Amino acid sequence: MTDFIHRFEPATSAGSPPLLLLHGTGGDENDLLGLGKMISPGSALLSPRGRVLEHGMPRFFRRLAEGVFDEDDVRLRALELGDFVSDARKQYGIAAPVAVGFSNGANIAAALLLLRPDVLAGAALLRAMVPLSDPPKAELGGKPVLLLSGQADPIVPASNSARLAALLSQAAASVTHKVLPVGHQLSQADVTLARGWIGNVVAEAA
Repeated sequence: MTDFIHRFEPATSAGSPPLLLLHGTGGDENDLLGLGKMISPGSALLSPRGRVLEHGMPRFFRRLAEGVFDEDDVRLRALELGDFVSDARKQYGIAAPVAVGFSNGANIAAALLLLRPDVLAGAALLRAMVPLSDPPKAELGGKPVLLLSGQADPIVPASNSARLAALLSQAAASVTHKVLPVGHQLSQADVTLARGWIGNVVAEAA
């Protein structure tokens, strides 16, 4: 299997979609397991650790400065992550997962949607930015995407998250974008909205 340190927890409920949990800068494969269980109890959880280190902190791709991404690295790492997910699906016998990413993890999930749209069934992007200034033309065929932004986020400008929502909508994703009265950190509102959104995704797939 592609060389990602990761955790896998099998499903305990047949009706819940598998989740691909993607941590923020400085997180690891354990970071979002609790969040995954809160927003989709019973789902299989696949949680890799980012393979890039920034001052010793794991990330999913390199950046040149805060908010300035090494886009060649974004592309390379998104393709590596896509290969990992494909391998993990075979190894663990799971369907295409719904990505749940926070910050850097949300950005790599957005890149994965644009570069390898076949890999994910959808994505909940928490505090995501546009990952590529010149993205490929993707066809997302109505895949559900939840984008949760913070009104007072010092890292992600409102114009950037709005651009990401438009970009994914143009690629034919079914985008729900909500701006919450919070900063960059996750809040209870994120949990509540993500849980309700995943419930709707499951209901529509049934």
